Amino acid sequence: MKNIYSKDFTLGILGGGQLGRMFIQEAVNYDVRVHVLDPAADAPCAAIANKFSVGSFADYDTVYNFGKDKDVLTIEIEHVNVEALKALEKEGVRVFPQPHVLEIIKDKGLQKSFYRDHQIPTAPFKLVETKAEAIAELKNGPWMQKMRQGGYDGKGVTPLRNESDTERVFDFPSVLEEMVDFSKEISVIVARNSKGEIKSFPVVEMEFNAEANLVEFLFSPAEISKEIEASAQAIARDVADKLQIVGILAVEMFVTKDQQVLVNEVAPRPHNSGHQTIEGNITSQYEQHLRAICGLPLGNTDITLPSVMVNLLGEKGYSGPVKYQGIEEVMAHRGVYIHLYGKTETKPFRKMGHCTVVDENIKIAKERARAILKTLKVVS
Repeated sequence: MKNIYSKDFTLGILGGGQLGRMFIQEAVNYDVRVHVLDPAADAPCAAIANKFSVGSFADYDTVYNFGKDKDVLTIEIEHVNVEALKALEKEGVRVFPQPHVLEIIKDKGLQKSFYRDHQIPTAPFKLVETKAEAIAELKNGPWMQKMRQGGYDGKGVTPLRNESDTERVFDFPSVLEEMVDFSKEISVIVARNSKGEIKSFPVVEMEFNAEANLVEFLFSPAEISKEIEASAQAIARDVADKLQIVGILAVEMFVTKDQQVLVNEVAPRPHNSGHQTIEGNITSQYEQHLRAICGLPLGNTDITLPSVMVNLLGEKGYSGPVKYQGIEEVMAHRGVYIHLYGKTETKPFRKMGHCTVVDENIKIAKERARAILKTLKVVS
């Protein structure tokens, strides 16, 4: 088994988006050569990967042929060909997260059933196969309907509040989840390496763009009680341990009005709710993922400074070659770090970058982040 520091050690990533791009930026510090597979020739990773291949990560032969000469293979998106990963794993390629973990997580029905079977707190749910089955359950709502496979960034999710919502119902195998009366949405990034070592980052709080159902702001640390922090940390570590995952796991949770903590969803990769760790924590989520999948000791996750992350989304009404308005004005502020993802085309609500604001005072950081949202515009 090659050492990560060997000159012929090669790490492969399925997916070439912004998560892979930020991962590569950390891997460079360890002189790790990273090869990337993505269907888009102009994907964010294309310009900075040691080798970039164009191809579908959903196609068995493409994934198998890409992965067969890699020492470690990882992902930045769940929707990859798991059967090819199973074959590679059998042949000795270190595939992290493991195919059995991906198989559970990429199907929200299997994911929810896993929580139920392993006594992990989550909202009550029902599984339906067709639109007709979902409509028959409207009287028992309200529900959040989630497509079992293929959804991401708020897509594939719709609220079903009453029996008149028949037009909103998806005609796909889905999870009907009881709507949770929550006060906050929080997240914990947890990492587990092949030796079973587990470390988690402090809880962060998420604030969503209501129209796009995407994270708009992220606050670190979260404004929660010590009891909620401890409960969320314990749940996140329990999920990682019971999955036996190797790598990073983002565990998104609800804090209910009566102060219960319930798992919403998990993502077996670096995640939007961990971007602020690049500047706000001793170890970033990207370095932590690298350490975990390469069998290295996990890094310290302590907060260095309170931080706020603001997603830079494409403005409504703009599609085409990207332009950034107000970027120099934002750069002039203290404690502001800009990350542009290298996407050449913008469209409404597309994630084009993010800014992190750090300050000794979280209130000041929040004010600065809200000003950035009003100033820095992604247009065409």
